[in-house]
Amino acid sequence: MSTTLSKQPAPEPEAVSGDTPPVFSVRGLWKVFGPKAERIPGNAELAALSAEELRRETGCTVAVRDVSFDVRKGEVFVVMGLSGSGKSTLVRCLTRLIEPTSGELEIDGEDVLAMDKARLRELRRHRASMVFQHFGLLPHRSVLDNVAYGLEIQGVGKLERRAQAMKVIAKVGLDGMEHRRPNQLSGGQQQRVGLARALAVDPEVLLFDEPFSALDPLIRRDMQEEVIRLHREEGRTMVFITHDLNEALKLGDRIALMRDGAIVQLGTPEEIVAEPADDYVRDFVRDVPREQVITVRTAMRAGACEGTEHPGALAPDTVVTTAIEAVARTGGAVCVVEDGDCLGVVDHENLLAVVAGIGPRRAAVS
Repeated sequence: MSTTLSKQPAPEPEAVSGDTPPVFSVRGLWKVFGPKAERIPGNAELAALSAEELRRETGCTVAVRDVSFDVRKGEVFVVMGLSGSGKSTLVRCLTRLIEPTSGELEIDGEDVLAMDKARLRELRRHRASMVFQHFGLLPHRSVLDNVAYGLEIQGVGKLERRAQAMKVIAKVGLDGMEHRRPNQLSGGQQQRVGLARALAVDPEVLLFDEPFSALDPLIRRDMQEEVIRLHREEGRTMVFITHDLNEALKLGDRIALMRDGAIVQLGTPEEIVAEPADDYVRDFVRDVPREQVITVRTAMRAGACEGTEHPGALAPDTVVTTAIEAVARTGGAVCVVEDGDCLGVVDHENLLAVVAGIGPRRAAVS
């Protein structure tokens, strides 16, 4: 059984430029629970207190603390942290299922905090669908009618919504089960129904709140592969919440690691494993098989190699564990080539240094 943490190839996210706003843009977002919560973000003295000190002095609890990030179109953006880190509160703030205390929040350049009730309904029904840990399926309805439920809420006619639901049921591998009730399905099958229901409304963004944490390990792995496959085929923007580091590394294009409501590091899986921002992150990634995450772009000795032929050449995003096999086959150094240009070389010495945790810092950031 494979235990690799590396991702399958996925569509390249579009770069966020001045002309192309991110799907979600979050700036200085706070969520504080408690009396007179709105006073906390604007008070530098109170905002600087630790979570315990703040509870003791004000009776307030900070769930999200001054968080800023962008979610790029077409990427899988993972928010990861331990229980109580604020990750689930944060994802609910994105569609105002939980009202932020302060900050700025936009979707496609539109101010989410300024939306009225009708606009918020449109956001939740059409633009950003959630997949929860607890499936929330309607027990008296068939798989087909559960999947079609969001379209029914939108007012789509019965024949059209059922036809759309059948397409999505096939997409998530539930062919032949459309007339079963939820209690006739396994946990993994029920979660596929939840995923299909979210996909049926064709949202711009899928928001996953620890959707697989209640599943057993084998079913969980299958569902992770299903998400990777759907992303590879559709390139849909996804925000994925998890407490599981392996899941985050497997699924994420970028990961925001949270602690006590704040983001302590935001970067690619490789950046977080190769260059942890502090001791907390370093301890978090201590047991990660580095060779399955770090690429030859980090491991290589930069500089062009001789000649124009590059036998056994590796792409810069090749993970170290694959590169070790290539170097073993060739019996010597191997070129790292991108668009026909040699960026550098790797050999056993470079690669084993990465495995041992003493490899060079990134030669370039992809």
